[in-house]
Amino acid sequence: MSGMDTWQSPIAPGLSWYQASVDERPTYPSLDESQTVDVTIIGGGYTGLQAACNLAASGVSVALIEGGHFGDGGSGRNGGQLGTGQRWWPEEAEKELGYERSKHLFEMAENAKRHLHDFATLHGIDMDYMPGQLNVSHKRGYERDYRANAEIAAERYAYPHMSFMDKAETEERVGTKDYYCGVRDTGTGHIHPLKFLIGLAKVAKAAGAGIYENTKATAIRREGGKIKVETPRGTLTSDRVLIATNAYIGDLEPVTSAHVMPIGSFIAATEPLDAFPHVIPGMEAVCDSRFVVRYFRKSKDNRLLFGGREVYSSKNPSDTAEAIRQQIVTTYPALKDVRVTHAWGGNVGITLPRRPFVRQVMPGVTSIGGYSGHGVMLSNYCGKLYAEMVAGRKSELDVLADLNIPAFPGGHAMRKPLLFLALTWFALRDRI
Repeated sequence: MSGMDTWQSPIAPGLSWYQASVDERPTYPSLDESQTVDVTIIGGGYTGLQAACNLAASGVSVALIEGGHFGDGGSGRNGGQLGTGQRWWPEEAEKELGYERSKHLFEMAENAKRHLHDFATLHGIDMDYMPGQLNVSHKRGYERDYRANAEIAAERYAYPHMSFMDKAETEERVGTKDYYCGVRDTGTGHIHPLKFLIGLAKVAKAAGAGIYENTKATAIRREGGKIKVETPRGTLTSDRVLIATNAYIGDLEPVTSAHVMPIGSFIAATEPLDAFPHVIPGMEAVCDSRFVVRYFRKSKDNRLLFGGREVYSSKNPSDTAEAIRQQIVTTYPALKDVRVTHAWGGNVGITLPRRPFVRQVMPGVTSIGGYSGHGVMLSNYCGKLYAEMVAGRKSELDVLADLNIPAFPGGHAMRKPLLFLALTWFALRDRI
């Protein structure tokens, strides 16, 4: 594994099961000289690598820089669930945006789902895809909403793959009495995110993109009609720049930083659960109705991958494994003696309305991110759409660019404290 099996990411805590389970994680060089290209991309996750791959394949010269190793950020460490639609249920979006815009956003997400599958098939990427997702309610009073969700998806959004689950079916399919009802979605599934990321980087490299690891962007400026991206060992000069850092924007660019907030999310993996066949017997992914969402699934080797502890400050908790283990045992009491083998975390980029952020933040510089926990499909697709935009083709990226994404309140100094207070309040409501 070229030593990558024990590589500790400098930007995210813990050694992930994903990292330990891949056969090979190639490394790429750092940028060591200044270059002039058509497009510079900052960020080597799904968005940036998809953009680099598609741009290079169309003959555009591109250089992509990543501050760590590819996969150190959210793209290589996430929960792996594809989901359906955008972050909000379509009927919720419809109340604010109207039916036509809501339907367009839903269809865009379905296009994103197809793109992910088609890309993996075309390039022979084994991403450990497993079908099915169960969206479940932790409160009794949500049954009417869950019934309506499945009906509306079929009748108004031409999506026939959802079905309502009563309490008995929910208990059987999830393997716990913790949930009261749910919706089964057979039109989606879950993947090994790092395997897909590794394959994507290989495809981008093969397409001719210049891709560089351990190369941090330190500044962006316009000079002489061009855009300069500075790094410790060279400057990239180009006509266009894509900022694809998502939750890891830091202080690089103030507009993105004001609109995309990092929150920490943490996952633990258990030893294989061969002795516990009642735990998600259908091997679907599960996510629940809590504001601080609990999301979990089985891996191909029968481990439980359980995510659910979010923190809204810059400090990473040192007791990740134990904190997640307690949530596992609350959900599955029979697993109280099961060993947790890996625990890790990373930042998720959220926006205030939990919709993606797409904006030209300065002339020639586009920023894309803020997928709000729904980025496995959308980030890949947005990278492809950015490449189409650069090529002058009509792009669905305009649908996202037209969304109203306000900045977080309070300015730079108060943004995180205010968010912490607000989301702590919602976390308390989850317990009521």
